[in-house]
Amino acid sequence: MAGVVIDDNERVLLIQRRDNGQWEAPGGVLELDETFEDGVRREILEETGVSVAVERLSGTYKNLSRGIIALVFRCRPLSGKPRATEESADAGWFELSEALGRMNEVYAVRVSDAFATNPAVRSHDGVTVTRSLMT
Repeated sequence: MAGVVIDDNERVLLIQRRDNGQWEAPGGVLELDETFEDGVRREILEETGVSVAVERLSGTYKNLSRGIIALVFRCRPLSGKPRATEESADAGWFELSEALGRMNEVYAVRVSDAFATNPAVRSHDGVTVTRSLMT
């Protein structure tokens, strides 16, 4: 699961992962007793130092090669400033075009989908989006 955090100026909050150096929206794995919303809030805070309100589901994505399904939620910031953490080498606000240019296709589409009105349903092979269903 991941959260695409969009501020009042329509900038996007991204992290640079410590493990592979890639930029993407913050996120992770739910803990056993956690709701989706609680998990998204926790992961974003842990990875960026920013606390958020979860607004809505913006997309569902399946990695066909690994069998992983990710739910992505649009969020808005409440407090805090982006910073590097134990889980992220860097974090910051980016204009949409710059944010999309920093990410590979399967993560960039999650961010662009958060700006759409309805949730997207997409599949990918880990690198390229292979199928899409816009609702």
